[in-house]
Amino acid sequence: MPRYRYVCSGCHNEKMEFHLYEETPFLQCEQCDSELPLIRALTSPLYFTGKMDNEHSRVGDITKEHIEKNREILEAERKKAKEKNYEPS
Repeated sequence: MPRYRYVCSGCHNEKMEFHLYEETPFLQCEQCDSELPLIRALTSPLYFTGKMDNEHSRVGDITKEHIEKNREILEAERKKAKEKNYEPS
């Protein structure tokens, strides 16, 4: 599912949302709770860290670094999901 970045018109707080392109979710700023709309910001389709400027860096090393960071994020999200109580279906 695509990820979109939104910016608050009032306080310029940024928020990431996952939804289909066709969907137009109702979003409200969590920081300032204003009624001003959140605007979809332009994002680049590729993630570029700029680390390739170093001649000694290899793509494999950078890839490993990003995999490890994402692994930590995933583990934190799993712990959050286990702590929530869900209603039985």
